[in-house]
Amino acid sequence: MDNYPNHLNERGEVHMVDVGSKAITERMARAQGVLLASPSICQAVQEGRIPKGDVLAVSRVAGIMAAKRTGEWIPLCHPLPLTATEIVITVQTDRFVVESTVRTTAPTGVEMEALTAVSASLLTLYDMLKAMDRTMVITDILLLEKDGGRSGHFIREGVSHVENRSPDQ
Repeated sequence: MDNYPNHLNERGEVHMVDVGSKAITERMARAQGVLLASPSICQAVQEGRIPKGDVLAVSRVAGIMAAKRTGEWIPLCHPLPLTATEIVITVQTDRFVVESTVRTTAPTGVEMEALTAVSASLLTLYDMLKAMDRTMVITDILLLEKDGGRSGHFIREGVSHVENRSPDQ
């Protein structure tokens, strides 16, 4: 842990880490999250029968917008110039799986941007569907992969459990 930036200064006060001397490199992060929902909700979304309209399109846009504003949401994150943000929403029998991929060329990574994008997408889905089912559950928001920077490439092992979990778990 000694090789990682510290968010405390020499006086023990919280501060934003200075990344000015870090190399500007290409960086990427992928994150995923799940909204557990009833099969009838998932089917209604797939068939376009939601009174509020295209919930998947609105959820994707919410994720993109949130990724761009992560520095405003998370106190010690640096605002980053994103070069790409992609949100993919997979509708399954009893869940929505949201995956984000975020890219930048900057001196610090985009893990928080990817996680924020997933979170905002899931919250938007919940908001647009809550009138039909308030028992939905947002779960399993996690980093799948990151690349670039000093710490190199990370890939999470064993993620398949997310898609196979029942809504009761």
